[in-house]
Amino acid sequence: MHQHEIKETRTLLDEKGRLAEPGFSRRHLQQYDRGKIAAPKFRIKEWDYYYVGNDHYGLAITVADLGYLGMDSISILDFDNKWQCTKSPIAPLPMGRKKLPPSTLEGDVKSSGKNHYISYKHKGSERIITFMMNDFWQGEPVEGEIKLSCPEQDSMVIATPFADAPKCFYYNEKINCMPASGEIRLAGRNIVFDSADSFGTLDWGRGVWTRDNVWYWGSASGIHDGVRFGFNIGYGFGDTSAATENMLFYDGKAHKLSKVRFVIPALPGKTISTDKIGGEFFIKPWKFTSDDGRFNMIFKPILDRSSRTNAGFILSDQHQVFGRYTGTAVLDDGTVLEIKDLLGFAEKVHNRW
Repeated sequence: MHQHEIKETRTLLDEKGRLAEPGFSRRHLQQYDRGKIAAPKFRIKEWDYYYVGNDHYGLAITVADLGYLGMDSISILDFDNKWQCTKSPIAPLPMGRKKLPPSTLEGDVKSSGKNHYISYKHKGSERIITFMMNDFWQGEPVEGEIKLSCPEQDSMVIATPFADAPKCFYYNEKINCMPASGEIRLAGRNIVFDSADSFGTLDWGRGVWTRDNVWYWGSASGIHDGVRFGFNIGYGFGDTSAATENMLFYDGKAHKLSKVRFVIPALPGKTISTDKIGGEFFIKPWKFTSDDGRFNMIFKPILDRSSRTNAGFILSDQHQVFGRYTGTAVLDDGTVLEIKDLLGFAEKVHNRW
């Protein structure tokens, strides 16, 4: 499929609050202005999600302002023991008070509650994540500090409209393969991340969504033959006729992919729906293919970080599955990379929000 690449700096929204130019870019070019959005404050959704991991441990941490509720979330994952713990305190009606920055290029984030805090800081070419939460696991607190190096590199940036809702949009940047160093302290043990084998990913999202959505997202960052390599894949919501979010990252350069399909195994006797969760066997191997033949992977799950909240008008059903990718990825010049046991994640999420 032809994909429209945005190459010049411009405003994200036009004077009517609609996306001015749907498409993708390799760096943050379109300027997001919350004040230009043509929707009530309670419908605006903004979040900064970081994942930091290596072959043994992972940290997933989120600050989200979803309009009608705010959420701060911390997850610690132990892949060797197939264990994870997630705590996600929420607060009503932040509606912009979290003051999440309008760009990934600068701006800090700080969010706290009675028993926790999360901080993201830009400091030169580093991003610094600090956090603490009391009574995180079995009455024990968790705390940590992680530094992410941010070398000059491409990222995946996409502006996606919604076909039947012209004032809805999603503006998203994914930054993969950021070398990570630091430490998490939990229940008398230290979890250490070393920049030689640990990497961070940022999922930065801003927009106004339609009521009911399903998305698929996959990501991995690591080392392939001594070179930083990773990818971002996904689909499921909005009008992606202008561009997909599928991209490989090799030595800091982006290589654009066309459409990628997630094939999740079905439970015996079940039929999988594409517009909700149900019938999937998430802990069996998944398969990934692309219509351009440049991405073919088998994904072997280790653990499923799942959660479900159904509060009537709000539904969130999530399966973020961590595991290892093995297969082939083809760069723009035709170079075939043979990938083996690259640790990452793949997810299916159904939100009615």
